[in-house]
Amino acid sequence: MESWLKAATDYIPGWLEYQMRLIDQPGCVVAVAYKGRVILEQALGVADISTNKALTPRHRFRVASHSKSFTSAAIFKLRQAGRLRLDDPAGRYVDGLHPLVAEATIGQLLSHSAGLIRDGADAGQWQDRRPFLGEKELRAALKEAPAIEAGTRLKYSNHGFGLLGLIIEAVTGEPYYDWVRREIIAAAKLGETDADAPAPRGAPLARGHSRKLPLGKRLIVPGDNKTHALAPATGFISTAGDLARFFAGLDPAAKSSLLTRASRREMIRSQWRDTSVGAESYYGLGIMRGKVGDWQWFGHAGGFQSCLSRTVVLPGRDISVSILTNAVDGPAWAWSDSVIQILQTFAERGAPTAKTRDWTGRWWSLWRTIDFVPMRDHILVSDPGLAVPFLDASEIAVTKRGHGTIRKATGLANFGEEARLVRGGNGRVREIWFGGTKYLPEKKFGAEIKRKYGG
Repeated sequence: MESWLKAATDYIPGWLEYQMRLIDQPGCVVAVAYKGRVILEQALGVADISTNKALTPRHRFRVASHSKSFTSAAIFKLRQAGRLRLDDPAGRYVDGLHPLVAEATIGQLLSHSAGLIRDGADAGQWQDRRPFLGEKELRAALKEAPAIEAGTRLKYSNHGFGLLGLIIEAVTGEPYYDWVRREIIAAAKLGETDADAPAPRGAPLARGHSRKLPLGKRLIVPGDNKTHALAPATGFISTAGDLARFFAGLDPAAKSSLLTRASRREMIRSQWRDTSVGAESYYGLGIMRGKVGDWQWFGHAGGFQSCLSRTVVLPGRDISVSILTNAVDGPAWAWSDSVIQILQTFAERGAPTAKTRDWTGRWWSLWRTIDFVPMRDHILVSDPGLAVPFLDASEIAVTKRGHGTIRKATGLANFGEEARLVRGGNGRVREIWFGGTKYLPEKKFGAEIKRKYGG
């Protein structure tokens, strides 16, 4: 593993911890895999705000639409075995469909371009107002005409992936749950993943949480309900570590995978651009695609009533990142992009040297919290509360031990001024001075303002 990657993964959990506290998120687990091996797996916060039980990396989460990537892998495994083709119409395998639904191809269903309704005429399952659809209800919904003409645009459909589950059952002669557990989950050696809730006996499931509004507090959203016929679209439970490893195996460059390299290339290839959003966003075959800076990513995200999550792979860099949150407003998408930005910055600037290594830590003042982040021969001075890490960060050049000059700063900041470390009798840094302002560790600063202002 390259030294910059180790330095980046050392910094990421601390950045996430500050972000969580800033917006009062209950819990988050982050995992980073390099060449398919998990090198960072850390849980932050609590699994349940009613008990304050600590969250662990072993807690399972509802990872929702990550399920679509597993279902796509199942389709491609059957395709490799010659048991179906992507241009096969759905009606070849499933009867009783509306004629236009029957004409939709497997490829169109995988790419969300079959024109099917997203969640049905009554999407109350997403509000916990009704159970998820069983097979009889899903088949009844698939007797209705598509919402729009097939092949005209990207139109996300959970019902479409429910139909793919029916196709898998028709081809294999087994229930979706049984076949996918054996041929995809077990074959990929994912010991903490299942195709639907509840979690296996003894496996902890992170409790989900509502938004704070309108009640001014979060409530527990159990998130342990079965998704029945919609499991192929949204049923999966997993851990960040398992997801990071599974998606790493979908990289065409991966040395070990359930799928051939040709299948993986086809699966992650962009099929449709989402022209309704400002960011560059694409969908492949059960796979999302995008870009942060000049780094491409593929993967998927998931949103359940209780959890939000996202997993991305950085092709060509052998890195995958999974972030799971246990609240319905958990910013897994934004944090995922932020983690990529952290990785980009360390990759560009490099790991700290012996000269800069001790210029580190989080420091507090009345106006700001700052992170000293050493990289190669300089130190970035960053606000960990920013959504974009290292945005407008100042830079310190070390001039001698414990002393430096602010060599880069915005026009309103402290360009050209001094920065220094103040050590205690034990040799450890006890405070820092940055452009004439003294910063303290969190506990010392907390004690100072308590003395001044009470509380």
